[in-house]
Amino acid sequence: MCAIAGIIERERDARVDQRTLTTMLAAMAHRGPDDEGIHLDGAVGLAHKRLAVIDLQTGHQPMANEDGSLWIVLNGEIYNYVELRQHLEDRHSFRTRSDTEVLLHLYEERGEGCLQALNGMFSFAIWDRRRQHLFAARDRFGIKPFYWHLDQRRLCFASEPKALIAGGLVDPRPDPQGLEEYLTFQFCLGARTLFKDVWRLEPGHYLTFAPGRDAAPRVAPYWDFSYDIEPQLGGGRGVAELRALLEDAVRLQLRSDVPVGAHLSGGIDSSTVVCLAAPRSRTPLHTFTGGFREGPAYDETRYARIVAEGVGAIHHEVWPTPGEFAARMPWLIYMMDEPAAGPGLFPQYLVSQAARDQVTVVLGGQGGDEIFGGYARYLIAYLEQCLKGAIFGTQDEGKYVVTWESVLPNLGLLQQYQPLLQRFWRDGLFDEMDRRYFRLVSRNEDTAALIAADVWNTESTARTFAGFQAVFNNPATKSYFTRMTNFDLKTLLPALLHVEDRTSMSVSLESRVPLLDHRIAELVTRLPPAVRFQGGDSKRVFREAVRDLLPPAIWSRRDKMGFPVPLTEWLRGPLRDFVGDTLLGSRARQRGLYRMDGVERLILQEQSFGRSLWGLLCLELWYRAFIDGDRPAIPPFEKGGPGGI
Repeated sequence: MCAIAGIIERERDARVDQRTLTTMLAAMAHRGPDDEGIHLDGAVGLAHKRLAVIDLQTGHQPMANEDGSLWIVLNGEIYNYVELRQHLEDRHSFRTRSDTEVLLHLYEERGEGCLQALNGMFSFAIWDRRRQHLFAARDRFGIKPFYWHLDQRRLCFASEPKALIAGGLVDPRPDPQGLEEYLTFQFCLGARTLFKDVWRLEPGHYLTFAPGRDAAPRVAPYWDFSYDIEPQLGGGRGVAELRALLEDAVRLQLRSDVPVGAHLSGGIDSSTVVCLAAPRSRTPLHTFTGGFREGPAYDETRYARIVAEGVGAIHHEVWPTPGEFAARMPWLIYMMDEPAAGPGLFPQYLVSQAARDQVTVVLGGQGGDEIFGGYARYLIAYLEQCLKGAIFGTQDEGKYVVTWESVLPNLGLLQQYQPLLQRFWRDGLFDEMDRRYFRLVSRNEDTAALIAADVWNTESTARTFAGFQAVFNNPATKSYFTRMTNFDLKTLLPALLHVEDRTSMSVSLESRVPLLDHRIAELVTRLPPAVRFQGGDSKRVFREAVRDLLPPAIWSRRDKMGFPVPLTEWLRGPLRDFVGDTLLGSRARQRGLYRMDGVERLILQEQSFGRSLWGLLCLELWYRAFIDGDRPAIPPFEKGGPGGI
């Protein structure tokens, strides 16, 4: 796991300034404390910071092929590098045991086609000296980041936007449409970021660039989710194939030359990973979880203990406090580069910090809800469609993979979602499917009362809804269920992986996500939707695949929590001053972004598990760190610890 950066000047007689690359690397020092390197070739410069995980001695980057015609910088891991190397050894002279060199030689032989052979999480860039050509790519799910910027002088890229800013290559300004998308979803769609003219390379895409005065990069997809249904997978065959792939994904991702542990929430996703990993680990597995002492609604550590004890793991628990929240959040938003997803990033960060004290690599269960359909909102959406179909006689199997009769036994799963149900059905009942799901995933219901009219208005809503429709109404998705899950896979999942990357790399920890092995996604998306979501049973196929693996108390769980944070309780007590000073102070008032009367009401009235106040708090901290240039100080108790800068 590492940081990569690069500069490609348009004019071939230009020279890349090494000091710029050095500054970029310094801004990402947390991603690679073990080694660094810079390669300069006139108008081209590549840079790398390394967290050594595989081939600790000879994996230095940037790395060249035998004749120096190709140079690579890689962030991530190629899990099947051992198998790939076996097919390359008779034609190449390997100087290292690293996955980086395997990727370099694979590109040498297959060009862009090398991507189809890779199983891993990665972002990389290869400079081809002979062709004067840059080739860069990002893994299928976007587990590892890649940001780029183009202007009249150069193309530059980095693992984090802060490196582009630190190098003086980008003037940090908010992107108006990115801001609208953030205010709607609490993440940006597609390639857009909160920074104007800074783009992310989307998951499953590659970028090519040949320098020239008028040259522009070419960005294209190399992989996407397929929804070509295979009915024969609907029985036991699909379940058996899924179990085999789960086992193989964990086997591959245990490959490491440093200690490996695992995140363990006690939910079915992380528990499956732990139960598969523990028997295959060379040493007793360290597991890590967190909880809050504000009551059982914020604590599922009892479930994590059941799993840890069952597999003989060495278990560690973290109990975050409001004082730690106030001390760390400004720094954490800086490490995030742009805010995304929900309050879970705070405890996830502290759990990652605890893990780094014991191991260098952790496995986790991220992606299970998106791949297997685990969100309660899918059931809520189908419940409405079942009512509509029953009333108007429009039940259509192509649209309604859940029938009224089959959904009834599972409606008890919605008991804890009463506030969401009330909000969802407040208006717009029985509108078109895209408008209804937009209502379920958008967080802009109170935005007009919180954000100034020149920033947020009816045109803003129209633009963000159009962006939503472009993803949701994918012609390849035939059922409501596949449209919902496809939207989450394309948007919410990258946002969650953004959090996964930054919370782990901020403390120099490599986080791996076996459930996002692309072979698993390719199998699951070929399953008939009626099988994947039969009766509204969350994760039905996944549960069947791991029935004999998990303790009964875990397998039968339906009280999904997702690391909730008692933010509302803290706001009424120990965090009141921190949030008030941040959102109601002179800096926020002078920004001209907020409707201060609406913000004041929100602080007093935010509902439990509400996300509006969280979104505003993160946005204001982002403005301070990047737009105002007020880089937050490292919390005193972190200095000298893992990832300290």
